[in-house]
Amino acid sequence: MGMPLELNTMIVTKGREKRVEENVFLLEKEGYRLYPIEIPIDVRKTMDSDSSGTALIKKVELQNNTTTITYQLISLNSTN
Repeated sequence: MGMPLELNTMIVTKGREKRVEENVFLLEKEGYRLYPIEIPIDVRKTMDSDSSGTALIKKVELQNNTTTITYQLISLNSTN
């Protein structure tokens, strides 16, 4: 039986991202998800919140029913 793969068109952090470098972050998501690599993608705190910035995803790892993405913030939208 194949694993259902979900295509994500934005990064939803829920505030769980970990900073690796100045503008590089690591985020773990439950389940296996596909993300577009190396193209600008929206970053949001929740599904419904405004965009907090734009990122390039550098790496996607799928293991133990977890998807880990490494992404680089390339622009930040100021939050009020």
